[in-house]
Amino acid sequence: MNAYSIAAIYLFAVFLSSSMVLGSEEDEVYAKEIMGAAQKEKEWLVSVRRQIHEHPELAFQEHNTSSLIRAQLHNLGIPYTYPVAKTGVVAQLGSGSRPIIAIRADMDALPLQELVEWEHKSKIDGRMHACGHDAHTTMLLGAAKLLSQRQDKLQGTVRLIFQPAEEGARGASQMIKEGVLQDAEAIFSLHIDSTTPTGAIASIPGAFTAAGCVFEARIVGVGGHAASPHTNIDPVLATSFAILALQQLVSRESDPLQSQVVSVTFVKGGTALNVIPSYVKFGGTLRSQTTEGMYHFRQRIKEVIEGQAGVHRCKAYVDFKEEQYTPYPAVVNDNNLHLHVVRVGQLLLGSDNVHDAKKVMAGEDFAFFQQLIPGAMFSIGIRNDKVGAIHSPHSPFFFLDEEVLPIGAALHTALAELYLKQHNHTLR
Repeated sequence: MNAYSIAAIYLFAVFLSSSMVLGSEEDEVYAKEIMGAAQKEKEWLVSVRRQIHEHPELAFQEHNTSSLIRAQLHNLGIPYTYPVAKTGVVAQLGSGSRPIIAIRADMDALPLQELVEWEHKSKIDGRMHACGHDAHTTMLLGAAKLLSQRQDKLQGTVRLIFQPAEEGARGASQMIKEGVLQDAEAIFSLHIDSTTPTGAIASIPGAFTAAGCVFEARIVGVGGHAASPHTNIDPVLATSFAILALQQLVSRESDPLQSQVVSVTFVKGGTALNVIPSYVKFGGTLRSQTTEGMYHFRQRIKEVIEGQAGVHRCKAYVDFKEEQYTPYPAVVNDNNLHLHVVRVGQLLLGSDNVHDAKKVMAGEDFAFFQQLIPGAMFSIGIRNDKVGAIHSPHSPFFFLDEEVLPIGAALHTALAELYLKQHNHTLR
């Protein structure tokens, strides 16, 4: 047998070890073990989630949430770093050596009034966990508890990232700047999904969520009495033409096979019925299936607004609000990590409960992590008509099926443990 044959056999063996986690009998034992351990913690998980839900905190204000996380980690004897990105927490389990993987959960709420009447409704007016971040945080804490019970089985290191300020406030970017990805080779995250039944997950390789940014424009003319429009320069008319022209960007300048969205969401002008105002403000958002597409259309938005203002003798000033709202790149899932999510999902939940995810035009700052290392985000179902878990995120009627909590904790645990087992290259 020559050297090439030996090398081929070795590579084939490596391939098998990376593509097959366990044997069939071991599969069933492992799945029952992980899910059983997670279900035993259901009461604790529900309690933690309800505490977070009752006290929602906005971006970079998650002080009580962070304190709760740190208290739970302390009780579990898990070392952590705090503060990271103001209110964030980063914990670590395992050997401390490579391979190192990360799992991320966001923890901020929304400026929204909860309209669901139940015992654990938000206690803070105008704030609500309407996007499931309270569940994300709880599931990652659940994984911390399960992984701490399985330290001897971790053939590498798991880094748990509790991230503040996902909702448009650059939380991921700030955590990256403070080094949370150091030496990590992969990162995972999940997001609740109100269209998928509880007990199922969905994943997709490649583009998953959209790249996005916001814009605000100010069109300036010369105001005056509405009875003498010829003596004024009308910014209302210029604004109307600009908004109509923006609608042509998607229909006439984008590839029909690539999803793009331009939405104008507010217009503010004068206050009197007989006065032409001196200026009009309007703004909205842009979404694109690709990061490149988002930046291209961002430039075109500026050109269209300035051009239409000029046609009507006005001046335009376009602001993309980058200091407050960093443009989000698209979430693009690594194919190998997607396959790992699928294999683990099938192992724990059965193949019938692992679906192909649908692309969405919402933004997610998990994409910033993926710009530096391979990553995969998948959705986990919470839909349950019986308990009213039917409304989409960012709705004041959003409600969570808490049966998802141990399932998410078990998935995080298995994703980490089995990834490390597959990618630990120590001779054994």
